[in-house]
Amino acid sequence: MNETQRKTLDEALETLPLVAILRGIRPEEVEDVCDALVGAGFRMIEIPLNSPRPWESIERAVAHCPASVLIGAGTVLEAADAERLERLGAPLMVTPNTDPEVIRAGVDHGLAPMIGCMTPSEALAAARSGARALKLFPAARLGTGYFKDISAILPEALPVLAVGGIERSNMAEWHAVGVRGFGFGSNLYKPGRDAAEIAEIAADLVAEWRRLEGGEG
Repeated sequence: MNETQRKTLDEALETLPLVAILRGIRPEEVEDVCDALVGAGFRMIEIPLNSPRPWESIERAVAHCPASVLIGAGTVLEAADAERLERLGAPLMVTPNTDPEVIRAGVDHGLAPMIGCMTPSEALAAARSGARALKLFPAARLGTGYFKDISAILPEALPVLAVGGIERSNMAEWHAVGVRGFGFGSNLYKPGRDAAEIAEIAADLVAEWRRLEGGEG
């Protein structure tokens, strides 16, 4: 990451730690969907690598979005993908699992690894390997009680984002137990959904986060 991206990431994780997960997006949709998300306030956008032509979509998103928005890949399973993300200027590297080799590759290439984990062993392994944030997945199936139990042993400085089954209606219960952000998938974007509808949903999610943090909205 360059210095601008680093500052953007720090600010996003501190003030609006919401990640839009665009699983299944096609390159021809990218600009309109990104405009909808950015207009609503989203600062972090993830394009999973099991989407159609994902690298083309990532490249288009990086070129189209302002510097204040961070783009990256999700479902990153191979260490070699870190170099490609660095070349594209897409600093977010989101994984569904905890693979120390992949995490270290992300760190070596100056990316921000957001690492999927479920157990305390996975979470601590991710932290030791250089994760910038943890992604508790699948959050809704595990429940807030599970997170509350394991949070006592997690590094305090490492933010945990809840992903999987998260929507506006259950953000408050997760926020109450100390989750520091969220990733939104099919409740926000799914293939074929109109950009205007995405913008409306995204704005509601941003407003709810700001409400939970004690701000306006």
